[in-house]
Amino acid sequence: ANLTDADLTDADLTDADLSRADLSYAKLTNANLSRANLTDADLTDADLTDADLTDADLSRADLTDAKLTNANLTNVR
Repeated sequence: ANLTDADLTDADLTDADLSRADLSYAKLTNANLSRANLTDADLTDADLTDADLTDADLSRADLTDAKLTNANLTNVR
C-alpha cells in the first residue's frame, strides 16, 4: 500500500497488516499500531510521536529518520 505522506494522526490501526507498506513521511502521531504487522514497511521520516506500537512486528522495517518521541515500543519485534 502506498501511504506516503498520509495523515494517520490518531488512527486506530490495531492488528493492521501494513507489511511492505510505504509509510514514508506519514503522520502517525498518537496512532494505535498495537499488534500491527509492519514487516518490511518503509517508515522513512515517519512521525510516530506518541504512537502505540505495543507487540508490533517491525522486522526489516526502514525507520531511517523516523520520529519515535514518547512512542510505546513495548514488546516490539
